[in-house]
Amino acid sequence: MSHVVYDLREVRRARYAVAAVFAVHGAVTGSFATRVPWIQEHAGLSAGQLGFSLAFTAFGASCSMPLAGRISHRFGSRTALRGLIALWTLALVLPALAPNMLTLCLAMFAYGASAGMADVAMNALGVEVERLLDKSIMSGLHGMWSAGALIGSAGGTLAAHLGADAREHFALASAVLTVLGLVACTWVLDLQPAEDEEPPPRFALPPKSALLIGAVGFCAVFAEGASLDWSAVYLRDQLDTSAGLAAACTTGFMLTMAVARLVGDAVVNRFGAVRTVRIGGGFAVLGGVLIVLAGHPAVAMAGFALLGLGIAVVVPLCFAAAGHSGPNPSQAIAGVATITYTSGLIAPSLIGGVAQATSLVVSFVLVTVLACGLGVFAGVLRTGERNRKTVSPPSAAVPDPRP
Repeated sequence: MSHVVYDLREVRRARYAVAAVFAVHGAVTGSFATRVPWIQEHAGLSAGQLGFSLAFTAFGASCSMPLAGRISHRFGSRTALRGLIALWTLALVLPALAPNMLTLCLAMFAYGASAGMADVAMNALGVEVERLLDKSIMSGLHGMWSAGALIGSAGGTLAAHLGADAREHFALASAVLTVLGLVACTWVLDLQPAEDEEPPPRFALPPKSALLIGAVGFCAVFAEGASLDWSAVYLRDQLDTSAGLAAACTTGFMLTMAVARLVGDAVVNRFGAVRTVRIGGGFAVLGGVLIVLAGHPAVAMAGFALLGLGIAVVVPLCFAAAGHSGPNPSQAIAGVATITYTSGLIAPSLIGGVAQATSLVVSFVLVTVLACGLGVFAGVLRTGERNRKTVSPPSAAVPDPRP
């Protein structure tokens, strides 16, 4: 353990700085998502070819995530996050430059790799700030990510409406977000390893604790991915709604998740991570039941809203529990992130496959069954509650928590 000390004011400032980094990270994702149709047309891809290319995002992230801990060990957390967030914001320009499927696959791999490393680094710093403050902040941080994604998507929607070339749009967005990210990193904690601390391995299997925690995250992200990609289709095909109302259902789901994450820390601090996830699991199951049984669009939309409310804080709490679960927070967080990214990768295609073989209603029966796992396995998140440290009053010094 290094001997750097922090006072409470510095830790609070670091919390807001990390929150800004989360928002920047989300804004990149939101900006990209709105221009996927332009990228598909520019590269001349079919729907299947586009789906194959986009899958390389998760492949790149899964391959790169274990490297984040080693980079932070080598350069310190502040310098590492500064470099990784800049790499991520600059990677936004790559997909729009791809003229065909091969180059788009390579671009998406690089895009995903930079996203994954920045994701692990900023979550690891968020966990350390949470540990020092001795209260839940991870839900709020992920809420800032969702808010950033909504802002990025709003900007992308405007650019698409104006007919802007995505290469120009991404270049401008990348420049602005890079500056904002670098400025925010100025105030994050600069954690340094002890002189005798061994660097984490470049690649390693996730620890057992991360596998158990990741299983909870898998259930939540599966429901999230299924809802984001299929909620509009569900309302259109199963309930014969208009395209506008179907799209509004997806937007409502995203807004519900964002708001729930922003206020989720107060709930977690009041009831604890385990009880919060179990209660959320109940809402998610109820939402799934409403979706499956819906005979009217309003019922289905209420179901998707409840599903979003129920799963909103699960992934932030999984990252927090992983970071508190052992001597190497970055490795555990990378393990959980890899599992959740995998869930997000397979959920949309599996939902489509089940719907093709049976029906979309049966697909959401599967989502509802997985949501039951949140309540059943929530106990593994108790690790994070046992391992937080307390910050002293503002006048006192706080030791650097990095093991």
